[in-house]
Amino acid sequence: MFITIYLISAVLVFAFSGLLAMAGLGAAFLFVPLFYYLGVPLAQATPTALLLNVVSLLFATLNYWRGRLINWRVGVPVLIAAVILSPVGALVTQYVNKTVLLAMFATFLVFAGTMMLFYKPKKREKVLSRTVEISAGAGVGSMAGFLGGLLGVGGGNFILPVLNWLGLDAKVAAGTTALVVVFSSLSGFLGHATMSGLDPWFVGIMAIMAAAGSMVGSQLMKTKLSSTQLKKMIGVLLFIIAAKMIFDLLK
Repeated sequence: MFITIYLISAVLVFAFSGLLAMAGLGAAFLFVPLFYYLGVPLAQATPTALLLNVVSLLFATLNYWRGRLINWRVGVPVLIAAVILSPVGALVTQYVNKTVLLAMFATFLVFAGTMMLFYKPKKREKVLSRTVEISAGAGVGSMAGFLGGLLGVGGGNFILPVLNWLGLDAKVAAGTTALVVVFSSLSGFLGHATMSGLDPWFVGIMAIMAAAGSMVGSQLMKTKLSSTQLKKMIGVLLFIIAAKMIFDLLK
């Protein structure tokens, strides 16, 4: 790879890992199209992005755990389902046409951008039963795991709104989502990594930048940085990337 790709990728990985760590989300859904447009092959961009999710959110999850911002009762069913289905999605990737895969990714970016810009969680007046929590958790975990493995994302954008709907506080929902995405991303990465060779230097450098960005982002989160403007900025960015991908697909 050219040194320019390394430098640009390192800066972007540091910045986006830090920004999204504050929301408990991995940045894989940004890294895959960004790496792809920088010239990284899609087969390498996808597992690399998943691994960076693991590295960056591992640090964020530790901070959330110390701050008691993880709901284990709700998070565990989501985690188990996501981990089981993520490698299945990763294995299916090799049988999906590249154009179809990019079209699905563009659709996912539009969905994620819409959630960032317009979704406003409301606290439930009535606590849901344990059965409903497990069923909803397993359902969203299965969907997020499969689509996350297929597209090379952690699935946090599917999980977070459901946890909000279940009545979790916004910060607890973010912390619980981060926990799930660490393991679903790792599961998806292992599925992808067995199918394609990775550049160890590129992966290593990006992992260091992801860890550094996550630590900075987590620290900013502790200083009670408002997430409203952050969500709007990320949402707009997602729409721009999706528009670029759709434009390229229609050419």
